[in-house]
Amino acid sequence: MRSWEHFFSKRVVYGNGAIAKLPYLIDQFGANFVLIVTDQGIKETGALEKITKLLQGNRVSYVTFDDAKPEPNVELALECYRFAQSQQEVDLVIGLGGGSSIDLAKVVALLLSFHGHPSDYFGENLIPGPITPLIAVPTTAGSGSEVTTVAVLTDDENVKMSISDHFLRPSVALLDPELTLSLPPYVTACSGIDALCHAIEAYTAKSSTEMEIKEGAVFRGANPISDMIALEAIKLLSNHLTLAVLQGDNLEGRSKMLLGSMYAGMAFSNAGTAAAHALAYAINTEVERPHGEMTGILLPYVFRFNAKAIPQDKILKIAEAMGSDKTILNQHIATDVIVKALFDLLKRINLPSKLSAIGVGQSSIPDIAEKSKGIDRLMRNNPRTPSLKSLINLLKKAY
Repeated sequence: MRSWEHFFSKRVVYGNGAIAKLPYLIDQFGANFVLIVTDQGIKETGALEKITKLLQGNRVSYVTFDDAKPEPNVELALECYRFAQSQQEVDLVIGLGGGSSIDLAKVVALLLSFHGHPSDYFGENLIPGPITPLIAVPTTAGSGSEVTTVAVLTDDENVKMSISDHFLRPSVALLDPELTLSLPPYVTACSGIDALCHAIEAYTAKSSTEMEIKEGAVFRGANPISDMIALEAIKLLSNHLTLAVLQGDNLEGRSKMLLGSMYAGMAFSNAGTAAAHALAYAINTEVERPHGEMTGILLPYVFRFNAKAIPQDKILKIAEAMGSDKTILNQHIATDVIVKALFDLLKRINLPSKLSAIGVGQSSIPDIAEKSKGIDRLMRNNPRTPSLKSLINLLKKAY
């Protein structure tokens, strides 16, 4: 490609107490009836009640679907869609929660506009036009779904399937760090390390000018804007994740994590994620574990595998962003420093660093490698083109 493009979200509202702006934002769309998509965990934290009181106080009519689940499947998306159809006409959707709730809200907003089955849209650029207006309110710092082009569902065989389209970007990303204060340490760790993986994979993705892709592809490789945003995300996330996990009521740590997660989403929704995510999707067919836990395990191994194909200045900048003195580093030393820092981070936030710790069987490694290699929309972004043999070797090291 001789040129590059970068796409942004339409509107971002960020800050402590920013949720108070929700009625005003709804009014901007002239919405008459709102669907809130969330889960039972968010309901128990009081975040849902905070929103419904705002809507009631401003006489906004709404209905709530609070049965979202982690790693939502196609049937759950259809259940939520049927629920929305059974109400009066929904003309705005609010996704409240982690990436799973927001992804579910994206799919329902899509189906409300164009109907059909979620599988009709699996792939890239298959949405015919703008979806029902969607306001995304994240309560985790992880997926970045509030600003991304992607919604992920699992199919009947527990395979993660993705809908990727610029029409999926929420109309508004409403980020209030105070809503993340109740997030448990384990969930904070899993979601936060996934956000860091988003940032590092976006920053180290193959350059857009080196990509061989079809015109209109959603993930288009790294560009100067995605690089700038991703590097800031690496800095924010790597330096505040431990604080957010160990001191969950620390608003400063939570604020920096939420901002870093959003930046990572802005970066990877253009540049793309790569091998760590492709491998994690393949592993998900073998074991049911949180997505972030899997990407966290894989990240240091994938980074070392890719290092020889990553430009030296990028490796040095990552090391510096993670707290190292770049004046004493060369590329080889910086790679070792980064990999060690990632392992140390996993230890501090009490996450595993081996696939064997989460129940992956050694005999399943060849099948995982083969499945991941076939996820072209992710693997094509990887700075180093992997062979099946090299992926098997990488997984054995991570085992």
